[in-house]
Amino acid sequence: MKDMRPAGRMWHLYKMGGLTPALTSMFDAQSAQQMAFIRSMLKEQRKDSLFEIPLHAMEIVVFDLETTGFSPYNGDEIISFGAVSVIGGEVQIQDTFYRMVNPKRKIPDEIVELTGITNEMASDAPDLIGVLSEFLEFVQQKILVAHAIGHDKSFLNSALWRTSKVSLSHRVLDIMMIAKWLMPKRKNLGLDSLLHAYDIPVTVRHHALEDALMTAQLWSRFMEEIRARDVDTLGDLYALLSHH
Repeated sequence: MKDMRPAGRMWHLYKMGGLTPALTSMFDAQSAQQMAFIRSMLKEQRKDSLFEIPLHAMEIVVFDLETTGFSPYNGDEIISFGAVSVIGGEVQIQDTFYRMVNPKRKIPDEIVELTGITNEMASDAPDLIGVLSEFLEFVQQKILVAHAIGHDKSFLNSALWRTSKVSLSHRVLDIMMIAKWLMPKRKNLGLDSLLHAYDIPVTVRHHALEDALMTAQLWSRFMEEIRARDVDTLGDLYALLSHH
């Protein structure tokens, strides 16, 4: 007789179908469905090469995360996602994404003051796996762009691994790295400094969607300069950025 207690059921599912059904058996039905979706999305993402895509037609998602701190592997959590679609250099202002997340921990006072997200607001927000699933559904196979993307990418990877045991497989571009290539002598490449340099109005800083929208406008300006330098494809852009 098969052991159908949780551990025994997991081992049986692992032998029958591999890791995914075994892992999903540990969660409720909705979380299992969300995990399966996340794993499927990231598996599909690896199939297509995007290097030949012309920049003028390239579909990207500019995004930003607000977090409880700077250490995703030391207890800090995502508290909001913001994102906007861009095609070539055209910001799709009607195609945006914003969600708060319940971090299941106290948000430090300085982060509440910085972001405006209170512990009461966060406690009413959905769990991470649900928002992560919605975010990936919004992104689809598009390239991810952010300012200083290392911070956001590390939080995304931590979230993906903890919820679904996968890592981010999307192509990414860093606005800061592009700015460094376009303006090699410029010392301050912070978001506020770049927005000021390009006369982009500052709306609300440290709000995930507003930061994503302002960063998308920077991308739009950068695209004009990139194309003026006869850079035609994503592969060309990656090759140039690899030297900086």
